[in-house]
Amino acid sequence: MKKLATLLPLAALLLGPVPAISHAETSTVKHPAWTRSANIYQVNLRQFSKEGTLNAFASNLPRLKAMGVDVIWLMPIHPIGERNRKGTLGSYYAVKDYMAVSPDYGTTEDLRRLVKQAHAMGMKVILDWVGNHTSWDNKWATEHPDWFKKNDKGEIYSVTFKNEAGEMEEWTDVIGLDFTNKALWKGMTDAMAYWVRTADIDGFRCDAAGLIPTPFWNQARTELNKIKPVFMLAEWNEPDLHEHAFDASYDWPLSTLMIKIGKGEANASDLRNFLAKPPKAYPRDAYRLEFTSNHDVNSWQGTDKELYGPAYGAMAVLSYTLPGIPMIYNGQESRLEKRLEFFEKDPIDWKTYELEGFYTGLNQLKKANPALWNGAAGGALQMLDVGNEQLFAFKREQGKNSVRVIVNLSNTVQKYKLAGDEGPAQLKPWRWRILVSE
Repeated sequence: MKKLATLLPLAALLLGPVPAISHAETSTVKHPAWTRSANIYQVNLRQFSKEGTLNAFASNLPRLKAMGVDVIWLMPIHPIGERNRKGTLGSYYAVKDYMAVSPDYGTTEDLRRLVKQAHAMGMKVILDWVGNHTSWDNKWATEHPDWFKKNDKGEIYSVTFKNEAGEMEEWTDVIGLDFTNKALWKGMTDAMAYWVRTADIDGFRCDAAGLIPTPFWNQARTELNKIKPVFMLAEWNEPDLHEHAFDASYDWPLSTLMIKIGKGEANASDLRNFLAKPPKAYPRDAYRLEFTSNHDVNSWQGTDKELYGPAYGAMAVLSYTLPGIPMIYNGQESRLEKRLEFFEKDPIDWKTYELEGFYTGLNQLKKANPALWNGAAGGALQMLDVGNEQLFAFKREQGKNSVRVIVNLSNTVQKYKLAGDEGPAQLKPWRWRILVSE
């Protein structure tokens, strides 16, 4: 794969702009200034290295800085519950103690040192926060049983809920917290604030954020911002989370569509229709997390090769150039081709960092072009007609900066015509063309 396909000077306007997409009311969230052109890099500490420690990961910070990474997202660092544990090592998301670092990963001092090192390089660090549930043996279950949900018999029970797809799920290794108890709100907010104060972390990725009342997140954001401006990412897909609490939320619907395109189950027309009439309206300044993989996708749905095949590069380009904040899952820069075990030790095979240059180029492209920045700082999406339905084309503009992107979302060579070109141009299967002008 080439480092970034083709970056060309703009010869002329593309044909037929579609009106910009409308948005919901403006969010009141004040994004930290450093988030405006930022990307995110997700770190699965257990699988990142053979050691699986904070210190082993910290040795990679210079490489990630050179790749243009801005925000390091550490998956949960806390001790993992032993009661009803899944597999040998258990789920990262079965937290036994919110106020501690798992000895498998290191110490609180190791975390402080990592964050300080990242800050010195101009990078930020956010922690994965599991607010909806704890492990069965979390000390809160003994000290504050009234903070947990109970069944009809008055017993604490495993988490059971209806997911966004309307399907019932049960997580047998964790128990649900009861946010109707306002004492829990203070306990949880204090635990989050502890890490901002103690380790100087820069925010949180909040697991299953929509299963917790939005007013809790609103007040938590207010309290955390009193310590320092934080960045908040919701693992959920609801616009109201952006009103006061969250900077960013997961764009699961677009992720699902890109997988369908990669598998040949959808095409450029489906993407145009989706973006022209999105299922939900978000504030113009809301950040939507765009990704081709993460820990859930990789472990439970498949690798990039399985999900996208030769379409992978095209999907990565879209995740960086469509409106949203882009994310890389650790290992993707080395073409991660295995599903990492979720409950066992299964380190990444780093091989030759084959795609590191590709991602470096995408990070540079985003930073250098305000049209591609996040939220209202970037340009609104305007879809374009290039005379071929198999191609997906759009432009984004901010001030004098303009970025136009044409992607072949098919497995055959496609021709297209730009105004000002001497004749029709063509794109090979799953390739793209990016044109920048000032």
